[in-house]
Amino acid sequence: MMIQTKNIKKSYGDLQVLKGIDFNVNSSEVLGITGASGAGKTTLLQILGTLDKPSEGEVFIDNISVFDLKEQKLADFRNQNIGFVFQFHHLLPEFNCLENVCMPGFIGKRDFREVEKEAKKLLEFLKMDHRLTHQPSELSGGEQQRVAIARALINQPKVVFADEPSGNLDRANTEELHRLFFQLRDEFGQTFIMVTHDEHLASLCDRTVHLVDGQIQ
Repeated sequence: MMIQTKNIKKSYGDLQVLKGIDFNVNSSEVLGITGASGAGKTTLLQILGTLDKPSEGEVFIDNISVFDLKEQKLADFRNQNIGFVFQFHHLLPEFNCLENVCMPGFIGKRDFREVEKEAKKLLEFLKMDHRLTHQPSELSGGEQQRVAIARALINQPKVVFADEPSGNLDRANTEELHRLFFQLRDEFGQTFIMVTHDEHLASLCDRTVHLVDGQIQ
C-alpha cells in the first residue's frame, strides 16, 4: 500500500471542505480523483501531497505518518518522495529546460553531475532533448508540461500528484499527455494520483474516486 488516509477532515473557519476521507492507493496505481468544482478535490490532493495539513486525520505514505514529521523532515521527505505536476507549469522563467528539471535535485543536495545526467535522460525519454537550452517562453504549452513532468520525476519520487494536468492543453496535447502518464508508470513504476475534469483521462485510470461535497461517493 503506497498511501493510506484515515478520516481526513479539513475546515477553513466554519467551512468544512473535507468531511472524513478514508481510502487507500496501491503502489504503481494510476488513480483519478473526480468531482464538481468545490467538491474538495484540490484540497485533498494538497493534503495527500503534504502541501497542506488536515484539520483531523492521518496520511501514511509508504507506511510513514507524514504529519508526524517535523517541518524540515517533512520538507525533505516531500523533496525525496513526492513529485508535482500542475495545470500551470510553474517553470522558472529565468532558467532553461535542463536547469528547471534539475532544480529539485539541487535543492535535495544531490551530486550536480548525477542530477544533470538524470535530467537529460528524462528529457530524452520525454522527447525534449532537443530543447535543453531553451527558456520556458520559447516552448509550446505541451512542451512546457513535458518539462514540468521531467522536473516532477527527477528525484525518482514514489508518488506523483497531478492537479488538472491537461486543463491548459489542447485536445491533441491532452491525448499525448494521457498516454505519457501510463507510459511513465510502466517505465518507472511510480504511483500517479491526479485530479481531473477530463472524463476520458478518468476512464483510463486504473481506478477513480468521486468526491461529492467533501466526501467520497
